[in-house]
Amino acid sequence: MSLRAVIDTVEGREKRLTVFDPPNADAIAELREYFASQAVQIEEGTTDSGLSGYVVLSDDQDDEVLAAVDLRHLDGDIAVGPGEQSAFAPILEHLDGTTFTSYDIPRMMAATREMEDRAWRAGAGELHAGFQRVGAIRAQKGVYEDLATKDIDIHTYCAPSDDTPDIEGVTIHQVDNAEIRRSWFVVFDGGGNPNDACALLAEERGEADERRFYGFWTYDAGVVETVLAHLRDKYTVTV
Repeated sequence: MSLRAVIDTVEGREKRLTVFDPPNADAIAELREYFASQAVQIEEGTTDSGLSGYVVLSDDQDDEVLAAVDLRHLDGDIAVGPGEQSAFAPILEHLDGTTFTSYDIPRMMAATREMEDRAWRAGAGELHAGFQRVGAIRAQKGVYEDLATKDIDIHTYCAPSDDTPDIEGVTIHQVDNAEIRRSWFVVFDGGGNPNDACALLAEERGEADERRFYGFWTYDAGVVETVLAHLRDKYTVTV
């Protein structure tokens, strides 16, 4: 299974956010803006459902209800204000594994730091990171020198270059194929604890000067292992 195939598989698990009896006329538009970076369907529920003033997150394949938020206690705009994070926490918790549609470099870096920080805190395990270009590895050399002081088996990937840095404790795989050139990923096996397993996987799409990424992040140990198995089998197994 290729990295793109993994993204396509996760993409098929689309979530649906249904608003029952919106508190104001702009509620659905505000929710669409709030969740704009994630592939979540947002729609208005029927009034004969028996629900009023709720946002319900469900799985689009089997209609399983994953979470619900009571909108009636929210003041002002749904998607604006200091209380929005806590208000939507039950929804956000269930968006693990949902594809994001267009992340720029700063958002990708923020997600990358989350995965690297988990590995750092665990202090052991296996970490794979795809940088696309050798320049990105050089830019993050200090981060990976620090990670290498832990008991972590670190593998990094980039397109071939004559200027690859030497980072003690880090294996750099130079790979001349489209998958590595277009994929940004950070995958951590959890260091023996499935609850710490995590992965960020995205593919660069569109115009080269825009640098926008499409993919997902997940804390599902099964999905993480699928990505790791592909990387190990295709790039790290030497015998």
